[in-house]
Amino acid sequence: MTSPVIFWFRRDLRLSDLPGLQAAATTGRPLIPCYILDELAPGEWAPGAASRWWLHHSLTALAGNVEQLGGRLILRKGETLVELDSLLKETGATALYCSRHYEPWAATLERSVHDALSPRQITFKRFPGSLLFEPEAIATQGGGPFKVFTPFWRKCCSETSPAAPKDAPADINWFDGKLASDTLDDWRLRPAAPDWAAQWREYWHPGSDGARRRLRHFFGGAIENYAEGRNHPALEATTRLSPHLHFGEISPRQVWHAAKAHARGNPEHVEQVDKFLSELGWREFSYHLLHHFPTVPDEPFKQQFSGFPWLGSPQSLRAWQKGETGYPLVDAGMRELWQTGYMHNRIRMVVASFLTKHLLVHWRAGARWFWDTLVDADLANNSAGWQWVAGSGADASPYFRIFNPITQGEKFDSEGIYIRRWVPELAGLPDRYLGRPWEAPVEVLEAAGVVLGDTYPHPIVEHREAREAALAAYASIKE
Repeated sequence: MTSPVIFWFRRDLRLSDLPGLQAAATTGRPLIPCYILDELAPGEWAPGAASRWWLHHSLTALAGNVEQLGGRLILRKGETLVELDSLLKETGATALYCSRHYEPWAATLERSVHDALSPRQITFKRFPGSLLFEPEAIATQGGGPFKVFTPFWRKCCSETSPAAPKDAPADINWFDGKLASDTLDDWRLRPAAPDWAAQWREYWHPGSDGARRRLRHFFGGAIENYAEGRNHPALEATTRLSPHLHFGEISPRQVWHAAKAHARGNPEHVEQVDKFLSELGWREFSYHLLHHFPTVPDEPFKQQFSGFPWLGSPQSLRAWQKGETGYPLVDAGMRELWQTGYMHNRIRMVVASFLTKHLLVHWRAGARWFWDTLVDADLANNSAGWQWVAGSGADASPYFRIFNPITQGEKFDSEGIYIRRWVPELAGLPDRYLGRPWEAPVEVLEAAGVVLGDTYPHPIVEHREAREAALAAYASIKE
């Protein structure tokens, strides 16, 4: 009897363009697809509440896709090594295939699996699948890692184009033995009482099918004005693919080649497509940094920021988390996050700047909040993004670039559509006062039903004073 091969799904929850799965199927041996919920291995980086919600629905979709092809996804919960060992013994499998991941804890886990299986003559193979380019493959002329995005992406684009994506294996010899499997309901990944994610299905459709629909929708319209439109939070001008990419429901190669195909068929969109692909490049750059500098989630990339005098109070952090800062654009973003599990990228920069520079709260506190509340919470992207805004990261925004939450709203939400949607208590204010309600005359506030300090808070800091305090704090670490 031919021994089975196990394919260990991780954050690659799809069947198409998955090199490890393709390789496992090609062996012709009985294939056992499994997913293990290990809440210990990630340590402090176990999935947050929003990610757990997405994971439930993504695994539901994956299990359905496997079933359509005649297989059964095996679900186990526990320590990875223990559960893999159990599956190996139960089935007599002599090979384990999986996709490679790049988080420090994931790399450590992969080494542990290798070390445990090697003496037993069990084949363990890792395959790429979540990036366009492996982090080791892109290096400076001196052979080191890149620390600046533009030359990094230029080097990526000079490399051989990523291989064309492959369809799901057409003929898989599934393992037909009986195996115990948990149910997803057993894992309680979704909130129960209260169900704060009840409306999220209106915004999201986890799974490979949802990812492909999202991509087709984007190239069906939003791409036409992507370079400018992506900065306006009220417009549907971005892909919103980030959670699908994070959970591996679609591969970056699939996205890359779809974009290139669109550009060939629509040459007038070439510049828009190039801008879109550069955003995919930022994702690559973030993983490049995380791989080569694994302390990025916890420590400032620029060591001078180790001595930065963070002064923010717990009260300030809480007001920011609740969307009660008194700055409408900031509050709109934080409420969008809470109600949808997502925040527009332009607004992410605004709220991150406000927390780290107006309130002088450590960027790690903001990153942790995003980790728990974002459906696309990604260790590489989240860490790099927060450090970029805070000024402490690689290729970071200069510290003295302090986003003005008033003028940002006037520029990118000029008609107030975004603010009115997420901060409805201000909806009656005229546009000129919508982003600065404290400047509105009493009669204007009364006509709009706004009572500052009651229906909407006073600003918790004054912009000019906060900016000066932030610059003074920065000056203290430059001396």
